[in-house]
Amino acid sequence: MPELPEVEVTRMGIAPYLEGQTIQSIEIRQDKLRWPVAAELYTLADVEITGVRRRAKYLLLDTAQGSIIIHLGMSGNLRILEQPAPAQKHDHIDLVLCNGTRLRYNDPRRFGAWLWQPAGQIHSVFAKVGPEPLTDDFNADYLQQKIKGKQTAIKQLLMDNAVVVGVGNIYANEALFMAGIHPQRAGGRISAARVSALVASIKSVLSTAIAQGGTTLKDFLQADGKPGYFAQTLQVYGRMGKPCVQCGAPLKGVKIAGRMTSYCAHCQR
Repeated sequence: MPELPEVEVTRMGIAPYLEGQTIQSIEIRQDKLRWPVAAELYTLADVEITGVRRRAKYLLLDTAQGSIIIHLGMSGNLRILEQPAPAQKHDHIDLVLCNGTRLRYNDPRRFGAWLWQPAGQIHSVFAKVGPEPLTDDFNADYLQQKIKGKQTAIKQLLMDNAVVVGVGNIYANEALFMAGIHPQRAGGRISAARVSALVASIKSVLSTAIAQGGTTLKDFLQADGKPGYFAQTLQVYGRMGKPCVQCGAPLKGVKIAGRMTSYCAHCQR
């Protein structure tokens, strides 16, 4: 599924076409997604989109009345249509602007979501989420406190949205390799110096992925229809059995919290 960098790249792609524009209508062809499409969206019209934000892996289209919350799920993508085009099989929702532009949502597996957050309220999907990894709120002191005394594997902790949002499986693999930390090491057994290195690695890996356009996954397309390119530089994710880029030893694999994890037993301790 799209992870934080892919969602951020999507935000960057659609924002210039949406911000400052007025919603004419929302055309809903399929309302049975991960959750039913919010009832408020059926009649939303004549409101200006004042901003396009990201929180965790959710996109928020802000208006004076509230925010449309979009989650891409396992296979969803958004694209901008400046010219009319017939809806295809999995094109479930069109957000139509008064200038004729459409934001089209395609989702073959229908695990995504279109929700509504009234102005001044916080939707339940954001009730228990941790800080954004690329903000100052996510720092070594914070992470040290969150994992202190924990016997849980550090990889699992990094994928817990209550600890930090949006790191996800791919980038947890990559950041732990960059920091030289074994993914199964208990969070409470990592020194302050190594926690600091891990925080720096997480920020670096995510920033690089965003800059390079998001990871190339079969179900992800940027708003302009082009795939991301960060997969070309992945060092451990999806490379189990292949030589480590640092020492040449075959990368190993293990399941942690149900997710496959690739790592180097020599370079990661």
